[in-house]
Amino acid sequence: LGRREPRAGPSLVVCPASVLHNWEREAQRFTPGMRVLILAGEGRHALRREISRHDLIVTNYALLRRDLDQLSKVEWSAVILDEAQFVKNPDAAVSRAARALRARHRLALTGTPLENRALDLWSIMAFVNPGYLGARASFVRRFDRADAPPHARRLLAAKLRPVMLRRLKKDVAPELPPRIEERRDCEMTTGQRKLYLAELEVARNVMTQLSARGGLERNRISILAVLTRLRQFCCHPALAGGRLDVGSGKFEALFELLEPLLAERHKVLVFSQFVECLKLIAPALRERGIPYHVLTGQTTKRAEVVSAFENDPEPCVFLISLRAGGTGLNLTAANYVVLFDPWWNPAVEAQAIDRTHRIGQDRTVIAYRMLTAGTIEERIWDLQQRKAALARDVLGEDGFAKSITREDLEYLLAEV
Repeated sequence: LGRREPRAGPSLVVCPASVLHNWEREAQRFTPGMRVLILAGEGRHALRREISRHDLIVTNYALLRRDLDQLSKVEWSAVILDEAQFVKNPDAAVSRAARALRARHRLALTGTPLENRALDLWSIMAFVNPGYLGARASFVRRFDRADAPPHARRLLAAKLRPVMLRRLKKDVAPELPPRIEERRDCEMTTGQRKLYLAELEVARNVMTQLSARGGLERNRISILAVLTRLRQFCCHPALAGGRLDVGSGKFEALFELLEPLLAERHKVLVFSQFVECLKLIAPALRERGIPYHVLTGQTTKRAEVVSAFENDPEPCVFLISLRAGGTGLNLTAANYVVLFDPWWNPAVEAQAIDRTHRIGQDRTVIAYRMLTAGTIEERIWDLQQRKAALARDVLGEDGFAKSITREDLEYLLAEV
């Protein structure tokens, strides 16, 4: 984005709140002559009068919904959606708000245009180029099905080619060092294994009851909740109501991994999808005298927390919830990543690793994926590998959980 043409109007960037000021900093760095206005906080109402005197306006998705009446009156030169998967649900208020903006040019930036289903992509394209992928109902019939034939995916890929620029990291930053991923298998403690097996039996009974009430499709949310509870037992029984003193084999394996890395003065990112799990890891770090920082969806001063980690002169650990820290962060001070628990969608895990494997990184990035042996975690991993061809869609990974069949569930809940 350079200085705007005369009479072209300002451009608007809509992004997650966590990266709002990143746009301001990067604009100052790359285009210092650009006049940037941040619309955030209570003072934004007065600042809106200044829009016409600026080249680039930056706001976040939550404020877009609240301020739509005013923002939709502006004739924007361009509207750019950063992390455009925020509008993946076409019925969401934020998606409707984005489509209501008036602009000569529209651009969507995202690393995961397909997070759960093909309709995600249709919704993003409804903002960029309304009608390009046809009516929603016909798109769903042709492409948004778990059993969509390969030729349908090829047709959709061909349709997207003229309007989509896909840049792989090796194309954007060929100078980046290698990225290595390693699987680390963890053994349960004796007490943890007993609790897990008891919960596994409960899960099988629940699945039988849900199947009798309408099958997989009608009970998908309940089924995923049952599977999630099993995964919590794999992390630590205390996450699912068990006693803290039962212990966790994965916790023991985590510290076996962390201690030599910290002794070599490395910084380490530790991701978990369970905020409560991070709350259990934090006191265990304190007991061992290991410095750490924490970033979750409950963190209010994200920029300060990130800066504190990046500038910490000591080797330390950054505990990050997968959803809160999976996008919009540049954490190149670390080159080791631990994925403490597996996520259904491998693309989300890849985004987490990418927090440190990005421009500015000059060391090899090593990511450890921790899996509890003989449990649902290991079977999720196996299933992901087996279903890779099905999960791979026109752009990368489609929603893994959405494609689970009855046979897959029986495999996940089988006793090893």
